[in-house]
Amino acid sequence: MEILIVVIVIVALLLLITSPLAVRIIKQYERGVLFRLGRLRGLREPGLRLIIPFVDVLHRVSLRIVTMPIQSQGIITKDNVSVDVSAVAYFRVVDAVKSVLAIENVSAAIGQIAQTTLRKVVGQHSLDQTLSETDTINADIRKILDAITVEWGVEVTLVELKDIMLPDSMKRAMARQAEAEREKRAKIINAEGESLAAAALGAASDVMMAHPLALQLRNLQSLVEIGVDKNTAVVFPAPLMSTIQELGSFLAREKAAAGAAQVPPDGGKPAPAAAASGAPESR
Repeated sequence: MEILIVVIVIVALLLLITSPLAVRIIKQYERGVLFRLGRLRGLREPGLRLIIPFVDVLHRVSLRIVTMPIQSQGIITKDNVSVDVSAVAYFRVVDAVKSVLAIENVSAAIGQIAQTTLRKVVGQHSLDQTLSETDTINADIRKILDAITVEWGVEVTLVELKDIMLPDSMKRAMARQAEAEREKRAKIINAEGESLAAAALGAASDVMMAHPLALQLRNLQSLVEIGVDKNTAVVFPAPLMSTIQELGSFLAREKAAAGAAQVPPDGGKPAPAAAASGAPESR
């Protein structure tokens, strides 16, 4: 009788060990949460684990980082502009027991809370802030999600805004604004260049006034520059004021010479006309 009992126990143990319902393999990136008759029995580490069929229930929980896309949300910004914003969140389970006991479906819960948090945070910023301060918005969303999910044994490692869709009218307005900004910068740069050029020309004119030969040297340099292009027309620049003075002196001399030629030598009587060519002079 005793031998029969021992055989029955051995057979039961063999059936228990070889039964697929009694053997569980936990991978390195997983942790097992064991329940026996509905009560928590603790955490099981990676490796080969034996459980009692129909009595024990083993939940395998992955500890790897999960990538969760956040669907595009229609959001009205602080300055009443409607935008569609999508994002992506990264989270991982840090406490396998809490992730099983505290909440039914971790991924679904984080997805829903991430959508509402995204609308809330972006709605507190203007459009310009949403486009330029994405790092701040990402940090705010992550902070809110991390504070909520810590009770679920989950850590949110990263949140990033993925796409911001603007209305077509807003895109056209922003394009016009950017074009106006570029024209403004171009005009300012042009005005600054003109101011610097005027200052440089003023300084150069002072130097030329102090050194009269400098203007002639500059004229010769201009002739050299013109000759490089192999033009057929050659321009000889001359000092304008000295040319005008010389022209005035020339006109004054011509006028004086013309006036002297009109005055008769004998006090006002015109000289007799010369005899016709070939006629003999009377004696």
